[in-house]
Amino acid sequence: MKLNPFVQAGIGLTFALLWSCPTLAALTEAKNYGLEVKVTGQSEDDRDLGTADGGDVNGVGLDLRPWVYGESGAWSAYAMGQAVTSTDIIETDTLQQSDNDGAQTTDNGDRKTRKNYLAMREFWVGYSGLTPYPGEMLKLGRQRLRNDDGQWRDSNIEALNWTFDTTLLRANAGIAERFSEYRTDLKELAPKDKDRLHAYADAAYQWTPGNWVGIRGHHTHDDGKLDYPEPGVAGDSLDKKQNGDISWLGLTADSDAYNWRNTNTVNYWGSITGMSGDTDTVNALNADGTRPTEAKTGEDLNGWATDVGVRLRLDPQWQVGAAYARASADYEQNGLESNRSNYTGTRSRVHRFGEAFRGEMNNMQTATLFGSWMLNDEYDASLVYHKFWRVDGSKPVGSNGINAVENDTDDVTGAILSSTSLPLQDGNKDLGQEMDLVVTKYFKQGLLPAALSQSIDEPSALVRFRGGVFKPGDAYGKEVDSYMHRAFVDVIWRF
Repeated sequence: MKLNPFVQAGIGLTFALLWSCPTLAALTEAKNYGLEVKVTGQSEDDRDLGTADGGDVNGVGLDLRPWVYGESGAWSAYAMGQAVTSTDIIETDTLQQSDNDGAQTTDNGDRKTRKNYLAMREFWVGYSGLTPYPGEMLKLGRQRLRNDDGQWRDSNIEALNWTFDTTLLRANAGIAERFSEYRTDLKELAPKDKDRLHAYADAAYQWTPGNWVGIRGHHTHDDGKLDYPEPGVAGDSLDKKQNGDISWLGLTADSDAYNWRNTNTVNYWGSITGMSGDTDTVNALNADGTRPTEAKTGEDLNGWATDVGVRLRLDPQWQVGAAYARASADYEQNGLESNRSNYTGTRSRVHRFGEAFRGEMNNMQTATLFGSWMLNDEYDASLVYHKFWRVDGSKPVGSNGINAVENDTDDVTGAILSSTSLPLQDGNKDLGQEMDLVVTKYFKQGLLPAALSQSIDEPSALVRFRGGVFKPGDAYGKEVDSYMHRAFVDVIWRF
């Protein structure tokens, strides 16, 4: 039986409140429950690059996240709820999926982001008794899956995940599938997530002090039922149009570069990934509204991607670095990524492909220069410059941050009849450039159980500015605005 999202959230929050009572909390050595309060202000201008009315966001949101954690012997459990209210549809969550921005047009409104909603972010049970090593745990439930570069996994999803973390060897293995968003506003899954199973594993070995080499793999099996168009019946953006099987295999090497605590003079990272698979895609109706001869089209996919970078420590406070990433025309990421990491060397996680543009590893190459600064445990800042190009000038790219459209207007009245995604200019590879600034002030340290390191990766109080200004390149044509920006001010306090 499928529960109403309100019921789902209510069950989870009731569980969290019951668990936080003194009787159950006494199972742990400490009083492990609390409340994270996050206030976010967002200013955004021209996500559509001036191609449509609107495209601006200006508002403030309050995000309350009660959490509770308990241990008993080798067993542990964790739950975090969420209640959001805001003056506009803003992003209080850096893990928010790209299609949760309220731009979805559906016939039933089952996937439309609201200003106010309740949610369950995480609820899992863990067992750490499979091996005698303290860094080992098996978790079952909705949990935060994350790897260091954020390009493979950084998402809250239902999973069975095993983690092994020791001085010389780190490994992860698991399966995951999204069954619900557990939000009162998003009652349906995005089409790409319906019936899509993820299986993954990775391992890294410290072959010499501070230097790691690793291998990682990921496979998605998508056998969801496809929704075929019917003549005379309006389609819905939640119709599933593609499924298939795709596999990724990658090699990595780094100097623990994503660990902001390391004091290396030179840090480096590098990865190379191959991808192969096959997909089935639903064919659209013919121009006259009749069914196509073939209901779907099969396609074999093969692609590769790489990301390399180096960071130099000038003194205990200042670092500078450069990075380069490239993904072939047919390469795509697995759908669990956030592309956020500590690659600039600070505690603040920064989007690898622009806070405004938010590029994806898909038919894109990126050159990046950055500088960063840290003062004790009180301040950090990163200034980043990106230049973006297409690899194949005749194919599209993926970007979470841009939603430019092409309008079909009435010749007489000028009214907009329909809008479709703006096609990039054929042959032009220049996507644009961006400057990002991320500055954080930390107030105090908070001590949390080690098992929560994946779920809560910030200190107990901070104020952070995250912003980017993007200047579109020739690939977007001459009719778009010259700049767009996206900026956030986050205030976080944990009780």
